[in-house]
Amino acid sequence: MHFSLSDEQKMIRDSVNALLAAQSDSAAVRGAMASDSGIDHALWSALSQEMCCCAIAIPEAYGGLGLGQVELAIVEEEIGRHVACVPFHATASLAVNALLLAGSDTQKQRWLPGIAGGDTIATLAGAHFARQHGTGSARWQRDGDGYRLDGHFPLVSHAHIADLIIVAAGSETGTALFAVPAGTAGLSAQKRATMDQTRAQGALTLNAVWLPESARLAQGTADVLENILSRAVIALAAEELGVAEAALQMAVAYTGERRQFGREIASFQAIKHRAADMMLKCELARSAVYYAACVADASNVDDRNSAGALHDAASLAKAYVSEAAFFNAGSAIQLMGGVGFTWEYDAHLYFKRAQSGSALLGSPALHRARIANSLLGAEEFAA
Repeated sequence: MHFSLSDEQKMIRDSVNALLAAQSDSAAVRGAMASDSGIDHALWSALSQEMCCCAIAIPEAYGGLGLGQVELAIVEEEIGRHVACVPFHATASLAVNALLLAGSDTQKQRWLPGIAGGDTIATLAGAHFARQHGTGSARWQRDGDGYRLDGHFPLVSHAHIADLIIVAAGSETGTALFAVPAGTAGLSAQKRATMDQTRAQGALTLNAVWLPESARLAQGTADVLENILSRAVIALAAEELGVAEAALQMAVAYTGERRQFGREIASFQAIKHRAADMMLKCELARSAVYYAACVADASNVDDRNSAGALHDAASLAKAYVSEAAFFNAGSAIQLMGGVGFTWEYDAHLYFKRAQSGSALLGSPALHRARIANSLLGAEEFAA
């Protein structure tokens, strides 16, 4: 199968890249890292409101652009390339997919236009697979004519600045998803300090949170949650692809300028071999990401075989691209020698972004187990 970006998709890529190159340089990223919110508000406004990037995967009926997962992956890739400090993945992938796949038409009409217009920051709490540990959880139960939620999530992407949090909670009767607006009584979120300061995280606590019947998403089941997560995994893999490519470009630029023994160190065979390995990983990662995005766009959530193909493609992309990003970011630090380890150079920002991306939404090992479960049907491999 031949795949290439259309002219429209290339225009999206070039426009987003130009914006991020101008507004997400090293100084801007470091300024956002040190801020109370952990995000670059000016960049977020430009990305979400002026360029309408959050509207990409939202249907036109809800104020969106009616595009797909391929276009979303294009934006995510550029965000990773520039380690942009914005809540794009949380809002445009996690929350949007949750509302699209689990929400009723009324719920979509209520929340999606605000996200499409860049007025609403949203996220998903409970965005993890069953075998992930230390991710927290919430429980729901009936309470009068509504629901009560209790629980704690130690790390939720951008929870401390979100206007809307979709909460995945469990009970004896199964998984359910709830739309919880910020400021709801009993809901609290605080920013958490993590290794990767370019990706803001918040600790979320639900203490006797009462919600009306209308807050429960109509189709919020465990199977639907898995479909939501698979799409979010693909978007995250696209971001990691951008990290891997930027690390390669950084290493090539440095080794082409650094001179030792009378010539550029890029001319040494060992350096060439490592750079070639990095490039190969980028190319294979690109194929995995955009294949998975195409599968997602063609997927029918009501067809079990189609959903299975989506899960396999998503896990394949995440397992490979996470390791490629980590390899390339680590290799960039090594190829840059002593300066690669310094705070002043940006190599460590990409290394930390690669590390956090690998941990989010399941490690490479978890996704290999998920693929094994699909192939072998063995319970011990279940994610």
